[in-house]
Amino acid sequence: MAAPGRRIAGMQSRSFGPGEVVFRQGDAGKREAYLVHDGTVEVRRQTPNGERVLRTLAKGDLLGEVAFFSDGPHSATALAIGRLTLLVVPADRLEHLLRTKPNLGIAIIRQLARMAAIEDDRPRS
Repeated sequence: MAAPGRRIAGMQSRSFGPGEVVFRQGDAGKREAYLVHDGTVEVRRQTPNGERVLRTLAKGDLLGEVAFFSDGPHSATALAIGRLTLLVVPADRLEHLLRTKPNLGIAIIRQLARMAAIEDDRPRS
C-alpha cells in the first residue's frame, strides 16, 4: 500500500515500493494527476490478448493525466518499478498551473500526442 508522503516543493507526495500498484485500469480517477519525483513507473493495459506495457515513466513525467482530463476511470494500470515517489497534483492546482503557465499546457499536450502516436503505431491483433 502506498505510504502517505511528506510535502515536497509544497506538494503532497506518495511513496511506493517495488511492484506496488499506484492505480489499476478501471479504478475511478480521483481528480488528481501525479508527477514522478523519483523512480520509475510502468504503465500497462489489459487487452483481449493479455497485458501489454504501454510506456515507462521516469522523473518529471506526468502520470494519471488520461483519467484526469477525461474525468473518467484510469485507462491503464500503473506499477512501481523499484522505489517510487510521486507528487500529487490536485485538479485545482493543475488547472491553476495550466492557466498561469501556458508552457506547461503545451508540454502536457505534447506528452499526450506522443502517447497517442505510440498507441497508433502498435500492431492490432
